[in-house]
Amino acid sequence: MSLVIVRRPAASLATACELTFMERARIEVDVLQRQHAAYREALAQAGAEVIALDAIESLPDSVFVEDAAVVLDEIAILTRPGTPSREPEPDAIADALAMHRRDLARIAAPGTLEGGDVLRVGRTLYVGLTTRTNRAGIEQLAALVQPHGYTVIAVDTPGSLHLKTACTALDDQTLLANPAWVDLAPFAGFRILAVDPDEPFASNVLPVGDARIVNAAFPRTRSLVETHCAAAGLRTIAVDIGEFGKAEAGLTCMSLVFKGASSGSGSRPG
Repeated sequence: MSLVIVRRPAASLATACELTFMERARIEVDVLQRQHAAYREALAQAGAEVIALDAIESLPDSVFVEDAAVVLDEIAILTRPGTPSREPEPDAIADALAMHRRDLARIAAPGTLEGGDVLRVGRTLYVGLTTRTNRAGIEQLAALVQPHGYTVIAVDTPGSLHLKTACTALDDQTLLANPAWVDLAPFAGFRILAVDPDEPFASNVLPVGDARIVNAAFPRTRSLVETHCAAAGLRTIAVDIGEFGKAEAGLTCMSLVFKGASSGSGSRPG
């Protein structure tokens, strides 16, 4: 069974979330809460065990737990977010991860790395070069995962906040992407499904087991994904996260999905 760590949204997200590409819009806290509950239900429907952490009001963006860590089968890596307001978030999730991974490492200055820039396909980690992730962070990640048999490939991502805003994997051979926002040259050999041009944010799909959770806000791209998944023997589950979209969020942002492992006495890194 997949384990999924989520964090309930803080009310402060509505007024203090970080924004890079979008203008600030009114965010309704009660809608955030309802949509997050539906999101957790979608994860459970996909067959995952959901671990819901408490909200942290002093960290408005902490609901976006994906950015705070990269969790592989063998190791969990605490990131170093690329914006100062988010720097405490990795420490805030370290204890929860230590329950499931003995080996905890971290990215250090001058490196920056956010989990939303890390797309795993098999034993390859594609990592977006963005305003939030730099080459030093990518180099540190590569050094940490190489002993475990992973290859790291940097991907220029000029048009979006994170790589996974522009590109996610539907399976090991197929990517859903917005070609305008990402250099697809490193993905030579993959089948590329392009999002509908009128739905530029639709390429963020969340895989959980044999399910693919899709954003209900993008019906044309959703239909494309459903057709592909039906042919591949995969389920699709649609969920509405429109209020989180006002904070530049996607489906993958709000969860850390990983395989369960024996809990051990992993120590929190200094």
